[in-house]
Amino acid sequence: MSANRERVHRTGAARATVLTVGRRERRSHLTAPRVPTVGIDIGGTKVMAGVVDADGHILETLRTETPHKSKSPKVVEDTIADLVLDLSERHDVHAVGIGAAGWVDADRSRVLFAPHLAWRDEPLRDALTERLRVPVMVDNDANAAAWAEWRFGAGRGEADLVMITLGTGIGGAILEDGQVKRGRYGVAGEFGHMQVVPGGHRCPCGNRGCWEQYSSGNALVREARELAAAESPVAYGIIERVGGRIDEITGPLITELAREGDAMCVELFQEIGQWLGVGIANLAAALDPSCFVIGGGVSAADDLLIGPARDAFRRTLTGRGYRPEARIVTAELGPEAGMVGAADLARLVARRFRRANRRRVERRERVSSLNATLNARLAPRSREVRR
Repeated sequence: MSANRERVHRTGAARATVLTVGRRERRSHLTAPRVPTVGIDIGGTKVMAGVVDADGHILETLRTETPHKSKSPKVVEDTIADLVLDLSERHDVHAVGIGAAGWVDADRSRVLFAPHLAWRDEPLRDALTERLRVPVMVDNDANAAAWAEWRFGAGRGEADLVMITLGTGIGGAILEDGQVKRGRYGVAGEFGHMQVVPGGHRCPCGNRGCWEQYSSGNALVREARELAAAESPVAYGIIERVGGRIDEITGPLITELAREGDAMCVELFQEIGQWLGVGIANLAAALDPSCFVIGGGVSAADDLLIGPARDAFRRTLTGRGYRPEARIVTAELGPEAGMVGAADLARLVARRFRRANRRRVERRERVSSLNATLNARLAPRSREVRR
């Protein structure tokens, strides 16, 4: 194993969802083979791989740096393959699930676009299946994280769930009746690029006023740095903490200072929390879920963020006071949710693979039996001819 790769062994409790629909339980995933699978979470800075059992327990994880987006797609494939093969030396791996930060097609086979990697219409599933010789499933990382939270985390028991991941930007996923809704072309859930402020801040996507420009890690850091650069009196605390080096102001530092009571940092969280609540109210009007799960690195701020979001949600919700309100909860599985969800989704592929293998074995056995019967019948005739 390479020197820059971190290995972590984990065990923990998780409880799976059984969703009842009328008199019928959706047990398709719970009846999948209870075999270990590997989940891969590919982010902008790290690739995390882990072996996950059927109950969502993480048996072992490996981490390594994400190849720079200037690298060829094969370099990323090599990284994934190395991690899987390393884990396979110690675990009986039956399938691999990949959660990628990007757009994945509806067949979950090709990465149409990944902002942090050189993937453009990349046939990732087929390329890795050929190399690893096990079934491979590819999905959006937010879809994988939402699935994990529904199965093992904050969304257990919910029929209709929306997950919002707050990191550098905003990602998201929709679960309806216990199924991930990927849309006709596979790219549903890109909530971060809903326009909330016409003519607002420019977004890297090319538009202006996208939601993630007002409620994300980037928005948090941008506002803090702007106040520090203007030498605002409210920014003296954070300026002193970084020794005047404004480019060293980061999201984790703002979170730390907010927890210590720094007034500016608390106010910044209140602001992005309010924008978060407004966006959630818009999604509630469109999708009417029973629960919103907030994940991603920024969600580590907990009530500094979620409290203002709930307040803004209640103020903005269409029909407030005359309709049931969705719960807004913090994700439980942390940064490993995407890896756990990808591994669990791969178990369905493992089931199909095992069934196909079983059918092939049965066909071979039938052919062998027929050949044996035929040879037994032909043997006496062969002896008569020799006489």
